[in-house]
Formats: sequence, structure tokens, C-alpha cells
Amino acid sequence: MSETHTVRLSPVGVEFDVEHGETVLNAAFRQGIALPHGCKEGQCSACKSVLLDGEVDMLKYSTFALNDMEKESGHVLLCRCIAYSDLEVELLNYDEEILAKAIAVKTFKGRIALIEHLTHDIRGIEIELGSPIKFWAGQYVDITVTTEKGETITRSFSMANTPDQTQKLSFIIKKYPEGKFSGELDSGGIKAGAEVIVVGPYGTCFRRDERQGPLILVGAGSGMSPIWSILNDHLKSGEKRPVYFFYGARTRNDLFYLDRIAELIGQHSDVTFIPVLSHATDDAEWQGERGFVHQSVDAKLKQLAVDGQGDVHACGPPPMIDALQPVLFMNGFETERIFFDKFTTSAGVTPAH
Repeated sequence: MSETHTVRLSPVGVEFDVEHGETVLNAAFRQGIALPHGCKEGQCSACKSVLLDGEVDMLKYSTFALNDMEKESGHVLLCRCIAYSDLEVELLNYDEEILAKAIAVKTFKGRIALIEHLTHDIRGIEIELGSPIKFWAGQYVDITVTTEKGETITRSFSMANTPDQTQKLSFIIKKYPEGKFSGELDSGGIKAGAEVIVVGPYGTCFRRDERQGPLILVGAGSGMSPIWSILNDHLKSGEKRPVYFFYGARTRNDLFYLDRIAELIGQHSDVTFIPVLSHATDDAEWQGERGFVHQSVDAKLKQLAVDGQGDVHACGPPPMIDALQPVLFMNGFETERIFFDKFTTSAGVTPAH
């Protein structure tokens, strides 16, 4: 029997076991304890904490996430910590609601049931699982697939479907020039029928219920995936809140789901869809908004005089998120009302949450 140690989390008083060779973060996930996390690979600092007592060894990590001075003062990255004794850890960032709604991370077998082209560089896939998964709208999973050439690829993707669909998961994936998973989808290296391993759920950018004020949704590229899940989950909940759904794209050729969005708006008058095109200067027929999506969000928030009321879920590439954050703060939004997914494209690195 492998040796186990106990981890105690301060100041929340939560305890859990960690097995020999297992990282503290993975042990927490396995037991349904949602600790702050991002890349899960020692790159982003989201899980940075203070080791109050005990002995750990640290797997390889980036000094951008944990510099030498922080390490000397007892700071650790939970995604890199291997325990060699019982531990007491002080969390620097934690959310009581996230801890209360944590779901144990599990491994599921499945198969790709459908691959569809949504735009020239956006793909949709559906995965059928052998057993049901529980997740919250806005969360993601790690998907591992072996290509026709025998190469194993693992990538992280957010679910586009709502949590009541537990055995057929849908995903919206953007094709990048360096993207192995999306590239193999297009080249035929990953085909419908391919077997996959799905591990999850992960992520803290999930929909919160029973909140006051409008729901502000901002997406770009494959950021549509979690936003689509959050939007539909909110509508199914029956909660009555104004919803402002922004989607940033380059041209009209980059827009999709327009028929589905029109159908939703027809059924729910409290939903406003605002597509924003950044490269539509020569498109005389385009009647919608032009520019960058964060500019349209800023203008709309000022027009509505929202003044920090409501919740913001924003999912997309890092430049969009980086441009949006100061806009939200200038419009009075507190950190606890803003939920981000930064979709990175580097190999093996999951979205930074």
C-alpha cells in the first residue's frame, strides 16, 4: 500500500489525503476540492500558496510563476508539490463558493461522434462518454486522443453544452497554425469514431446562480464554447436577468451560430447579442458594431450605467482578456464579479483560469 500524507488547508480548515508521487493539486481535484488553479504545469502562479509546515519537493516550474525570493520565504506552487510528510498550507487565493461547489475530477472513456466545420478556422466536435460526467457551465476537461499516426495529444477544451447533457459533450475549437489537435482534425489524423480519454472537470469560470444585476458575456474565437454553455444554462435556470452577449470576430466570415442565437433571442427578450467586427472597414453591408470587442463593452456599460453591478464572464485569447480587464475595473466591477478564461495556444498548457 502506497504511503499517504494529510494536507490541511488554512484558513478554510479543509483536510485531504495526498498519495506518494501525487501533486497536492491533483490530490485535491481527485477528492472534489477545487483549489485555485490555471495551467496545472507550474507556469501561471494561480495555485501559489504558503507552506506553513511539512516537507515537499517541487517538480520543474517557471520562475515567472514562483521566483527565488518567494520560494525562500516558503511559497510553493500546489500543482508542482510532492508531499514527503503531512502538510499545512495557507491558501493565498480561495473562494468559499468554489470550494462548496467542487466536483471530484474523474477519468472517462469516450469517442468522437461528430466533427463539423463552423467557420474557416472554427471546428465543432461532439464526444460521447461511456459514463456520465458532472460539471458546471463554463468548466473544461482535458482530452487525450491518439492520432492515426500513433501520436498521443492532450489538450484542454471547455464544454459548449449545458450540464444536463452528461454523456454527450460538445466543444468549439479554434484552428491555430501551430495547433496540433485542431490541425489533426483538419488533416484527418483525428477522425469521427476515434477513442478518447476525458479527465475533468476543471476550472473556476463557471456560472454563478442567484446573483443580482445583468449577466455580461464576452467571447472571441473558441471562447464561444464556455460562453454558449453559460448562456444556455442561465436560460434553462429560469432566472430573470438582462443578458448582454458580446462576441468579437475579425469579419462576418468568422461569425457562426447566428441562427441559433436568433432563435434564442426570439424566445428570450432579455438577451441582447452584440457581435463586434475588428476588420470590417471595407464591409459596407455590415450594420453592426466595428472595432475591438472591449471597446464595445466599455461603451455599452457606460450607456447602461451598470456601475459594477452584475457578473462578467469573458473567454477568449489573452489580448482580449488583457484589454477587457481595465475596462471592467473602470466601470466599477469588483474582482469577485469577474470570471476569466484566457485561452492559450502553447502546447500542453491548459487555459489559464
